[in-house]
Amino acid sequence: MQRPQHIGSLDGLRGIASLAVVLSHIILLFPNESWAGALVFGNEAVALFFCLSGFLMAYLYGSKAFTRETATDYLFSRVVRIYPVYLVAVLAVAGLSLLAPLDYPQPLLGSVQIMRHVLLLGSTGVFWSIPPEIQFYVFFLLLWFWMAAPRRRLVVGVAIGILFMLLAITGFPGPGILLPSKLPYFLFGALAGWLFSLMGTGQNGPVVGIITLGALGFFFASRALFNTENDFWGLSSAIAAAGIVFMAASGSALSNRVLTASPLRFLGKISFSLYLFHMPVMFLTSRALPTDLPAPIAISVCVLAAIGFSTLSYRLIEAPSRRMLMNTWRRRRELRGVPA
Repeated sequence: MQRPQHIGSLDGLRGIASLAVVLSHIILLFPNESWAGALVFGNEAVALFFCLSGFLMAYLYGSKAFTRETATDYLFSRVVRIYPVYLVAVLAVAGLSLLAPLDYPQPLLGSVQIMRHVLLLGSTGVFWSIPPEIQFYVFFLLLWFWMAAPRRRLVVGVAIGILFMLLAITGFPGPGILLPSKLPYFLFGALAGWLFSLMGTGQNGPVVGIITLGALGFFFASRALFNTENDFWGLSSAIAAAGIVFMAASGSALSNRVLTASPLRFLGKISFSLYLFHMPVMFLTSRALPTDLPAPIAISVCVLAAIGFSTLSYRLIEAPSRRMLMNTWRRRRELRGVPA
């Protein structure tokens, strides 16, 4: 039986993570609403995103043959998945930042900063998480090379393990925009995805579903409960995030009922556009609303505007650009006589 290429529960998990990022930034736009400070769990959401990337790369590619053709196809598909809509978002924020009277809270100013972001080396606002994501896509080639024949390429696996241990000993150094500082999330996610692909899919009982949903809730609440703001990033949260992704993929009827709910899967579908555009859209919406509008209503309108705009971005920019570029890539492959 052929394994499914699409895991619906992970769409829902991605939707929850994207909504968590949106809610985390409410406090930036409505600083007088003290209750919004309790919604700050953007780190947890990004950790899940990183683990999801590692999981899906290993699940989708780890068992495939590693050749020059499959590797170049993989890299191209990853870049066109992210870069076109990312570039539009960067230019949009740069343009918005030039309008000084608006006082955008996460400005992108100056030619150097703009070029850093265009070249995927920027760290403004939510853009900081894109560079390590792209860097992991390149690093995954090495991981995939080993996964395709782990016994024959044992030396490669050992080298990856040694590299990881050295980074762990040194505390995963470097700024957040560089892969070494966030490698545990991608790597543990990839190992979880590889293990999941070897185990195959199955239907677990309700206990697994309860544990999955409970672990997800606890993960988002842990920073508020235990005041782990300053030491969130590290091995413990990476293991927790990877475990949640693995359990969500394995799932049960109970957790799947929640994670495959249509609203969450829809948010998962538009999650990248929502991640990129929610701040500028919510900012502009908040500026356009009457100042005497009750905060809960204003916040709701801002969130709905972000979801609405992200839906348009997905349908008009993200999906069409990816489809067009991938079709062009395939046609060029066919003209060169390279099998798809």
